[in-house]
Amino acid sequence: MEVKIGIQYAPRELVVETDESADSVEKMLADAVSADGVLALTDTKGRRVIVPASKVAYLEIGSSNVGAVGFRS
Repeated sequence: MEVKIGIQYAPRELVVETDESADSVEKMLADAVSADGVLALTDTKGRRVIVPASKVAYLEIGSSNVGAVGFRS
């Protein structure tokens, strides 16, 4: 699943491809904001992305089919 994170005062968004579900990512963000903590996601290659929850401007949760190339039958 593709997750785009907009960060305050940053000209570009972070794009993370993760195996987490949309509900799980949404809950992680809600928990991080309520605790004034950090949003920590692990991408499909095992790398961790950590963002202070107070700096998250928006979170766009996409489908896992983004960027599919080729013919479909």
